Amino acid sequence: MGWLGKVIGGTFGFMFGGPLGLVAGATFGHMFDSSGSASRSGGQQQAFWNTGAAGAQGRINTQEQTQMVFFVGAFSMLAKIASVDGTVSQAERRKVEEFIVNDLRLQGQAKDAAVRIFDTAQRSEGTFDQFAHQFYDEFKMNRQMLTVMIDIMYRVSYADGSMIEAEEALIDRAGSIFHFQRSVMDSMRGRYGAKKSSSRSYSVLGLESSASDDEVKKAYRKMVNEYHPDKIASKGLPEEFTKFASEKFREIQDAYDEIRKSRGL
Repeated sequence: MGWLGKVIGGTFGFMFGGPLGLVAGATFGHMFDSSGSASRSGGQQQAFWNTGAAGAQGRINTQEQTQMVFFVGAFSMLAKIASVDGTVSQAERRKVEEFIVNDLRLQGQAKDAAVRIFDTAQRSEGTFDQFAHQFYDEFKMNRQMLTVMIDIMYRVSYADGSMIEAEEALIDRAGSIFHFQRSVMDSMRGRYGAKKSSSRSYSVLGLESSASDDEVKKAYRKMVNEYHPDKIASKGLPEEFTKFASEKFREIQDAYDEIRKSRGL
């Protein structure tokens, strides 16, 4: 995670504002030295920045900034989902920590950063809607990034086999902010057991077992396009989340292979 090393080193060369910028500033502020190289101002549009004492080579580039916004946005929204009932239970926190360790395989400073963002966002005055709107503004031209984020929300919420209505309502709200159709949200939710299906493989593709061969092929091509690791990595998905997308890609491939073999396609 190249951007994190630069954050810790105090070389930025960019501005990161809005409610997610507030979370980033509060999370990483203590990492800066006391020389005043990182400054913040109050208000909703407070920015998280550092002019950077190092040369341009050490500064965060456009893609790294995109990766940072995704990273901060993801754990900020997960924090608001986990605390939707006013508090974060041990079970809710454990689901997020297991996602960090088991799904993203984060270790060391990267793991610590994810947990700090989660804790900071939980306490922040920023709302889920504010975080989601800023996330959408950043990635509205990259539908794959928005799709991965919704999938992550469902993945974590369903980690213990169930999802409460309040969590589902927030994820539905994110879908609305991201301009996803209801059918798309139903399809993604169905991959985690919310929509009954006679086969796990069909659920992975967002289908019922009664789907036609053409519907199966269409769904497969669509999901391959959305989750191909190379495609979403090129759009700025952090490498740790690219690993998650790669696992989803393999899951899609395996599901299609099972259906194809069973149908003789």
